Amino acid sequence: MNAIARQEPFDLNDPALRARAVAAARGDAPFDMLITGGRLLDTVTGLIREADVGLVGALIASVHARASRIDAVEIIDATDGILTPGLIDTHMHVESSMVTPAEYASAVLPRGVTTVVWDPHEFGNVHGLDGVRWAIEAARALPLRMILLAPSCVPSAPGLELAGADFDAAVVTEMLRSPAVGGVAEVMNMRGVINGDPRMSAIVNSGLASGKLVCGHARGLTGADLNAFMAAGVTSDHELTSGADLSAKLSAGLTIELRGSHDHLLQEFVEVLNGLGHLPPTITLCTDDVFPDELYQSGGLDDVARRLVRYGMKPEWALRAATFNAAERLKRSDLGLVASGRRADLVLFEDLTEFRARLVISDGRVVARNGSMEATVQPLDTAPLIKSVKLPLLTDNDFRIPAKGKRARVATIDRPRFTQWGEAETYIRDGFVVPPVGSAMIAVAHRHGRAGGTPRNGFLSGWGEWRGAFCTTVSHDSHNLTVFGGNAADMALAANAVITAGGGMAVAKDGQIEAILPLPLSGLVTDASLKDTASAFADIRKAMGKIVDWKPPYRVFKACFGATLACNAGPHQTDRGVADVVTGKVLEDPVLEIF
Repeated sequence: MNAIARQEPFDLNDPALRARAVAAARGDAPFDMLITGGRLLDTVTGLIREADVGLVGALIASVHARASRIDAVEIIDATDGILTPGLIDTHMHVESSMVTPAEYASAVLPRGVTTVVWDPHEFGNVHGLDGVRWAIEAARALPLRMILLAPSCVPSAPGLELAGADFDAAVVTEMLRSPAVGGVAEVMNMRGVINGDPRMSAIVNSGLASGKLVCGHARGLTGADLNAFMAAGVTSDHELTSGADLSAKLSAGLTIELRGSHDHLLQEFVEVLNGLGHLPPTITLCTDDVFPDELYQSGGLDDVARRLVRYGMKPEWALRAATFNAAERLKRSDLGLVASGRRADLVLFEDLTEFRARLVISDGRVVARNGSMEATVQPLDTAPLIKSVKLPLLTDNDFRIPAKGKRARVATIDRPRFTQWGEAETYIRDGFVVPPVGSAMIAVAHRHGRAGGTPRNGFLSGWGEWRGAFCTTVSHDSHNLTVFGGNAADMALAANAVITAGGGMAVAKDGQIEAILPLPLSGLVTDASLKDTASAFADIRKAMGKIVDWKPPYRVFKACFGATLACNAGPHQTDRGVADVVTGKVLEDPVLEIF
């Protein structure tokens, strides 16, 4: 992979730039930009004080007493505003928002997010190295700083699923050579690391050898397993499941990427942190996955900070986690603090409750004002991402399990998210297994062209009664075509609508398509605007409410997208069958016994 043009953070060490900043700081030369009349949040002390800030190029040259300087090419009035460093999202996936990186940048920059750490493993799972290369190129010209990570688990569970590519240690090492790549992305194959699997050990070791970050996905790990995972070299986690889990992982020494995508846990996390009486320096914030309607309506990392404050966290803590702590985690001493010599990534907030950004500055340039972009956002040609769904149209019988006999004992996948094995007895009619009473069907078809595309079918228990079907090619993390439903006819209808669209999502009920969201780029994103994508995704949500009754916090719409995540403990449906990473077992079909 070729190096990108911008070599951060070393760009700030240009002698001419530093000399100009020193002269301006002394008062012997004017600032390029002077921000006056506001208050400054010190993310080290947590104190808010009156101060003016002078910029020279991309550098903060001076933080000084209010109204003590007026010499500047441009003066910005910050009266009644609070100046903070730009927000840093320490773990996210652009693809989850279903829009292009350019559209994503246009959504979050006006809200004060100036840096994101992007794991493009969705593009990697579909397109391999070409997908990661495309992500690097897409990020290069954007005013939003995107620090990319090398996808570590393509696929997430080798042998249990088949993605569009296979990244071994040699591929990861190649990605890490790029200055655009800041480390190894979330290591999801936890069991492989803990058991010393040669493939995963080599991938983690490639990250350690690079001297870059090795990021984690430590869902459910405790005791010896957590120690083994960390001893291998993994240093962070965002997969928290409870307040006790947060406490244990803080005590263990992990950097925490406190994510906003599981809102039902945030209040519990705030209570744990408030109980400590201080904010640990290892607490950072991340969005992980933000759906398009959520991004359009509420924002990105600013929304995470807003909700944490709403749940009782001090605003100063939320902002420290999202700035200084994040910069320390990323080993980026140029970010996260409004101080002389640091990078001029700044946000002028109206307040510290709603976090409305009046002004956003990145690299010393105004990029957004009053919620609107001012900087140019250059999109990258998306032609390399099309035609990623390599499947023929499917039939009703592709979503049935053939069997001879009268009755059958079948394996079931019980409970959304925290799955476990179950069994049920059912009957056989017209040569096919009838789904057990109270169950739903799930089918996964390999869609990348590396194997046959015949769907593998399974039974879900605890997912409610389905009155139709839902198909999606957004299906973590191999992103194979995944279909949920209560009858084969609607499942085939929804699947064929998505295949014809080149990827995306569709809801079918009573032989009709209720809603469809085409995602023709990688089967993950679209060239459409965020506004239009958000509207179409909201229509999908609404249609889903007609075909299944949700039961939060676990039986929710979002659970559909992680139902195939085979690296997590418990059984999961994949394109190979019903797979369990703990036992290594794969059932090609769920029929255990026929009577």
